[in-house]
Amino acid sequence: MESSEGINLSDSFSIVLMSGLQGSGKTTFSGKLASFLIKKKSKNPLLVACDVYRPAAIEQLKVIGDQIGVEVYFDDKEKNPVKIAQDAVRYAKEKGNNLVIVDTAGRLAIDEKMMNEIKDIHQAINPQETLFVVDSMTGQDAVNTAKAFNEILNFDGVILTKLDGDTRGGAALSIKSVVNKPIKFIGTGEKMDAIDVFHPERMADRILGMGDIVSLVEKAQDLYDEKQARILNKKIAKSQFGLDDFLDQIKKIKQMGNLKDMVNMIPGASKAMGDNEIEEDSFKHIEALIYSMTPKERSNPKIIDVSRKKRISKGSGLEIQELNKLLKQFEQMSKMMKMMQGGGSGKLMQMMQGMKQ
Repeated sequence: MESSEGINLSDSFSIVLMSGLQGSGKTTFSGKLASFLIKKKSKNPLLVACDVYRPAAIEQLKVIGDQIGVEVYFDDKEKNPVKIAQDAVRYAKEKGNNLVIVDTAGRLAIDEKMMNEIKDIHQAINPQETLFVVDSMTGQDAVNTAKAFNEILNFDGVILTKLDGDTRGGAALSIKSVVNKPIKFIGTGEKMDAIDVFHPERMADRILGMGDIVSLVEKAQDLYDEKQARILNKKIAKSQFGLDDFLDQIKKIKQMGNLKDMVNMIPGASKAMGDNEIEEDSFKHIEALIYSMTPKERSNPKIIDVSRKKRISKGSGLEIQELNKLLKQFEQMSKMMKMMQGGGSGKLMQMMQGMKQ
């Protein structure tokens, strides 16, 4: 099976040219890529605004630049995107940037003017990597657009944006077969860290409903350090895992990204869920209940008696039945965690079966 491609950059100075239709997520992904390469490759990037047609494009890139702490090069007076790109490359070299990411103009559809312009920019700055950004939700249109851009630019790789479910993954494999270029990255959400290196074998597994447990583990590892894991294990071993710790785990789950995406990564989970929608605010009522408790109640939920339940229910604006349900689930989860740590897999399976009933 083919492995993931990533991005090929020089150690000294590199230029990345972003291409694609308007609305494909090109500008947002330019920022995501800059942020990703700062963290993973210790790069010092400069973002370049070369869309002189869409009034909001420069502002959008400036907002993104502020968000991730990256300078944005733009020229309000210059209307020639080729010159802007050339000037930006010179500016980056003077300033000591070792990476330039050029965001170009898109159109609502492929046209001759657009293609000539991107071709001229490409020839003028000679980028190390030319990336084609495509909205994965456009299906077969994405394949046709990729083919047209590749004929003009002979790009190095594809970026798939808005890939938030397993049903749209087929477009990825179709593009790969038609243009014979690697899919390098995928965008999985709106946040600046919602970017992943594309793994063909994992995408195939998602399409086949086999999940992508490797990606799920990698996402979890990014949020935990060894010290945190040791502290958590000690608490579980000593039966000191409280609702504050539970709340912390919820926060970490939310940081991992879109809940539906995570379910799609778990083998068989997507099929089991069927048509049931997974709401992004699924944890809100749990958080409201826990925040309505005192620190003592959170650390030792067993002390929550009837009078305390009434106070917590009133404070959270939720029924006592919701609180009872949370406390029962928390107790079962605590038992499971203890069993998992002790290696009692048989008992754990019995407990899980019991929860389903």
